[in-house]
Amino acid sequence: MVNTSTLKYCTLLFFTLPLSQQVYAQQCSIHLNYGIIIAPKHIRIVDQGKTQVQINNSEQLFIKGREVSLSIEQQQLLNSFSSGIRQQVPEIIAMAIEGVDIALKAINEMIAGLTGENSAAQQKVQAKFDEIKWRIRARFNQSANNYYIAPQDLNDVDEMLTGEFEQEIEAIISTSIGSILAAVGQSILVDRDSNEYVAETRITTFAKRLTNISTSLDNDVTKRSQALDKKTAIFCQKLSRLDEIETQLHQAIPVLKAYNLIDISN
Repeated sequence: MVNTSTLKYCTLLFFTLPLSQQVYAQQCSIHLNYGIIIAPKHIRIVDQGKTQVQINNSEQLFIKGREVSLSIEQQQLLNSFSSGIRQQVPEIIAMAIEGVDIALKAINEMIAGLTGENSAAQQKVQAKFDEIKWRIRARFNQSANNYYIAPQDLNDVDEMLTGEFEQEIEAIISTSIGSILAAVGQSILVDRDSNEYVAETRITTFAKRLTNISTSLDNDVTKRSQALDKKTAIFCQKLSRLDEIETQLHQAIPVLKAYNLIDISN
């Protein structure tokens, strides 16, 4: 009989390695107090589904539906603020998706390494992951050049996405590992001349192969995570600068102080 401890080791390694690779991105201690909707011609700051502030064409300001007259200097500050929002919000979304993609790619590549590139198992997993990533984007991109992000702590965006799809991802992995181990077991049973030593050797070889793939993916995930860390650090600096512009805008237009969008914790 095949040593069951070896099979358990293979299963455990397959499950734990990809999921243990966390993206330890530098955290921004930044909170969005309101939801933001970005369309080509306007930006809306919303609270519980109601628009509180609307900026049209980066120069026209409405608060609760009423236009606020602006001087040239105020318009310039408003333009800088709205331009920053248009740049930073898509970056928030892109980095959140990239963080989730690192984990999904690691799992997918491990399956491809074990079952073969473009195998039925790999194609099935790839299709499911593509669907998940599409649904993630759909949460933020209502259509081309239209974005929405809810009020939240920005350092929790990737965790929120991972948590939402965690059970679904685990179910895909569970199905995949079951199919792979079943195939391995079948390949051992097909050869009736195989004795216990031969069967155990095949399982051990499979475990070593899995370990080699895991090591390679570990290095790849680490590199990608470090690259994402650098992007996050630059993003934090940009968003801190945007918070400074918002403070200047509040000083220039005091009525906006009641709608502070960005909070930075010390």
